[in-house]
Amino acid sequence: MPDTSRPGLRQSLLAAAGIARSLRIYYGDRARLRRMRALYARFIKPGDLVFDVGAHVGDRTGVFHSLGARVVAVEPQPAAFRCLQWMHGGKRGVTLLRKAVAAAEGELQFRINTRNPTVSTASEDFMAAADGAPGWEGQRWDSVRRVEAVTLDKLIEVYGTPSFIKIDIEGFEDRALEGLSVPVPALSFEFTTIQRGVARRCLNRLGQLGAYRFNAALGESQVLVLSEFCTGEAIAQWLDALPATANSGDIYAVLHSAPCT
Repeated sequence: MPDTSRPGLRQSLLAAAGIARSLRIYYGDRARLRRMRALYARFIKPGDLVFDVGAHVGDRTGVFHSLGARVVAVEPQPAAFRCLQWMHGGKRGVTLLRKAVAAAEGELQFRINTRNPTVSTASEDFMAAADGAPGWEGQRWDSVRRVEAVTLDKLIEVYGTPSFIKIDIEGFEDRALEGLSVPVPALSFEFTTIQRGVARRCLNRLGQLGAYRFNAALGESQVLVLSEFCTGEAIAQWLDALPATANSGDIYAVLHSAPCT
């Protein structure tokens, strides 16, 4: 039996358990994966370039790749990145970057929730909002890493303009969009009901970039809630009306001139 009294070994075992938890959540439900593939097929066709920002354990990277896309997957967490390498390293058309996406290039402090790594974050405001909030009890960000940060503009400069960007970075989505200065055909960003202001800033930023229309999916349902895409003002009103118990989801944005089936 391993000696877990050593701090380094104990932390490694906790990190492995946290990643195993993520793998169960994101790969254990086959019906969810099928719904996800159907949803993203509305925005992605074979040969498209996709950025997976906050790739975590790579479930969406895998779906994007299965749709024939070339994928740039960006993830700063060491344990999650090792999982990404194991799951997707060496696949043709998949590029893995151990970085964070932010408003500017450089370095930033990244807070890791070892037991629940899916909510690791670069946002101290996110941690403050979660503290004591219903549904967020017991969350603990117990490790800090300095990580390299890159902007979406820089990724576009290096890899080209994507057809779709998925952004899921725990309260840092608005900062990522600050680093985007050109419209892309479609994207999604995560929202939480404990930080609705982050989503509003994302909507405002996209409104500055182009004529976007919006829809949303709650939680991990992978099902759009509206029958058709609507204005930024309308999706903001929908977001404001959500009960706190809705917790989180993703808002999808499509340029008005871009096709969406």
